[in-house]
Amino acid sequence: MYELLKGLRVVEGAAFIAGPSCGLHLAQMGAEVIRFDNIGGGPDFRRWPLAPNGGSLYWEGLNKGKKSVAIDLSSPQGRELALQLAAAPGDNGGLFVTNYPVEGFLSHDRLKAVRDDIVCVRVMGWADGSPAVDYTVNAAAGVPQMTGPVDAAGPVNHVLPAWDLLGGAYAAFALLAAERERRSSGDGREVRIPLSDLVASSLSHTGMLAEALLAGHDRPRMGNDLFGAFGRDFVTADGQRVMVVAITPRQWSGLLKVLDLQAPVASLEAGLGVSFEDDEGLRFEHRARLFPLFEAAFATRDLAALQPAFDAGGVTWARYRGLHAAATQDERLFTANPLFQQILNPSGLRYLASGPAATLVGQPRGAVRPAPRLGQHTDEVLADLLGLSSGEIGQLHDRGIVSGANP
Repeated sequence: MYELLKGLRVVEGAAFIAGPSCGLHLAQMGAEVIRFDNIGGGPDFRRWPLAPNGGSLYWEGLNKGKKSVAIDLSSPQGRELALQLAAAPGDNGGLFVTNYPVEGFLSHDRLKAVRDDIVCVRVMGWADGSPAVDYTVNAAAGVPQMTGPVDAAGPVNHVLPAWDLLGGAYAAFALLAAERERRSSGDGREVRIPLSDLVASSLSHTGMLAEALLAGHDRPRMGNDLFGAFGRDFVTADGQRVMVVAITPRQWSGLLKVLDLQAPVASLEAGLGVSFEDDEGLRFEHRARLFPLFEAAFATRDLAALQPAFDAGGVTWARYRGLHAAATQDERLFTANPLFQQILNPSGLRYLASGPAATLVGQPRGAVRPAPRLGQHTDEVLADLLGLSSGEIGQLHDRGIVSGANP
């Protein structure tokens, strides 16, 4: 982790991916992130994927470097305690990330009543407060209708929860923007980030919304074809499947040179009266004529011969493989990537875990800190943030309002 945000305190009351990934980004940049959960774990404490011993690899991954407080959130006393933690005093505190409903015991009005300058970033489903998750807003926006093989009969969902991950990153950005404003104005604010609005704005920003409105219909499915440029998967002579992309003129010319396709492509250009080097869109428009040339060229070459030639020629490409193969064989992604360290996790298992994705040039990354055990920091946080005495904390334990970590 880095220390850019050292001294900043963020309280997280959230589950699933968007809210916890926001806290993760902040923690790995040096903020103190305190997560509170229900005693026994919240709705994502045992979420898949699971370790062989039943521990949640998901929970361990998204909560690295955080502190954990366990509270009985079903009781009035526990809810009041969570409210006090979220709005605890301190110049660099009063920053709260949540996906709890707009109305309820963690509403902005209740938070503001405890701390007037609180910054609350609230991840939501729909902007009107209706429930939604990544996969339902994705379906509502029509993206699965454009995803998958050309001849697919029904919608094709994505595997990566893209909107949740984007939501977490955007929430971290929004929280820091609001905190910056508070430093000059002294005012807090509530920032709402509905996944539905992330989907809608993203489709607008990338021109996909305008495309559908102006065309009067959806973009058709294209399988593995890259939209608007040259890109697709091809199979080599030894049966390896590779993804090749040529967007820039340099990428295009390098690909043609390695595959010895300058002459046949030039002949095709002459017949069509176009220049593929000057316009990536033309490569897409005429892909039905280009692809057979490339398929034939790949079919006569083994990957072992193509790989060094592609790398030397500046070709943008990658070989398809499974995640396990990548995790155990790819030095750039995993095995020799300084992002990763072997760490011991709450499950008792040791495996590769990632630190922050950003590289701060000239600054060491520091240690990747594991996720806490549930409730591991309950007593510490209650004493430090709320100033409770050991006797008062002991009474909360006796009444079942809070809990420490299980062995």
